[in-house]
Amino acid sequence: MGFIFSIDTWQEIFDSIRKNKARTIITVIGVLWGIFIYIVLSGAAKGMDNGFEREFKGMAMNSMFVWTRNTSVPYDGFKRGRYFSLKLGDVDILRSKVPEIQYIAPRNNTGNWGSAPAMTVYGTKSGSYTTYGDFPILAKIDAKKIFDGGRFLNDRDIENASKVCVIGERTRDELFEKDEKPVGKFIRIDGIFFQVVGVHKTTEGGGMQSDSDIYIPFTTFSKLYNKGDRVGWFAIAAYPEADVIQVEKDIKKVLKEIHRVAPEDERAIGSFNLGEMFNRIMGFTKGMTFLSLVVGVGTILAGVIGIGNILLISVKERTRELGIRRALGATPGEVRGQILLESIFLTMMAGFMGIILGAVVLSVINSATQGIDFPYTNPTVPLEWIFGALILMVSLGTLIGLIPAQRAVSIKPIDALREE
Repeated sequence: MGFIFSIDTWQEIFDSIRKNKARTIITVIGVLWGIFIYIVLSGAAKGMDNGFEREFKGMAMNSMFVWTRNTSVPYDGFKRGRYFSLKLGDVDILRSKVPEIQYIAPRNNTGNWGSAPAMTVYGTKSGSYTTYGDFPILAKIDAKKIFDGGRFLNDRDIENASKVCVIGERTRDELFEKDEKPVGKFIRIDGIFFQVVGVHKTTEGGGMQSDSDIYIPFTTFSKLYNKGDRVGWFAIAAYPEADVIQVEKDIKKVLKEIHRVAPEDERAIGSFNLGEMFNRIMGFTKGMTFLSLVVGVGTILAGVIGIGNILLISVKERTRELGIRRALGATPGEVRGQILLESIFLTMMAGFMGIILGAVVLSVINSATQGIDFPYTNPTVPLEWIFGALILMVSLGTLIGLIPAQRAVSIKPIDALREE
């Protein structure tokens, strides 16, 4: 193995490269292009994956939202266009008939679907903010990061219909002084005093929440706005192994049975399946990653084969030289090792150049996508994927190099010396 660190060995390798500059550069570019494509496509797919994870950070991956709309089909004595409401009692029925449901949170709110946001006042400051009536289980579906020493809603708040609230960062900044701690203070929401028990931090990218939202107990909301047992919509999370598309269909079917809606009425119950969207995004990014692997490996293989061809030509042109080396005592292992070393060196050089170029392009893409209103961020490739690609390249370079190496070893000294 001493020939690897021999200056003479490396001088011969570089002399061979210089003699075939054009062919070497073209072939190295082929290998470089393969790893470059692999890095850029894989990184781009990862950037999209990271973007959606940031956008919906804290949301249950298998979650969905269900609400009601006017019916579009007359059914069971009811005319077309009937409006109906979800009820608190639907929760237990859904749980019993759709066992794939892990969490279900009934929700109400002001500030959406035609209702005015709640007028909120603290001291001389005021503002209008979307106010939600929620159960503590919502945090299992859409995680809330609470800070400033506060908390989210709890079961006691629900049982007692407590007048407590959790406000958003922007609400805090707009109603309170800069150094004032809101937790423990009282604010008025639509004329009713509520004690602030927490401040929720908005996740990076926003997700499904706003930095000005106010959360109060569902039972308190129902009394304040005379909602009774009516529910605006359900936030639902299925178990991770469940088929979210089928769960959505089962939920709609059960709700239609409860509220006497025609089974074929597709308009009566609206929904948004976040889990289905996540699955599609994951499928797309996996497809891009697989495509990058196939295209990258194919291009790398073509480039490595080109390196093998160059070395075969080099061996042919160096027949006399190799014969003289054999006649002077060079062992077959040394001759074979030099050819293999040249193949591996060219492959690794092309690989490192492709990785560096791919990293530069991903950095440019990351800078260009900063601040845009699109779920895309931090396009990167895991180090293990890069190392795996390098190992594959070296392995292919070694295998391809065996062909010209064996050709060099098979040259007999006496035949080489006869070459003109």
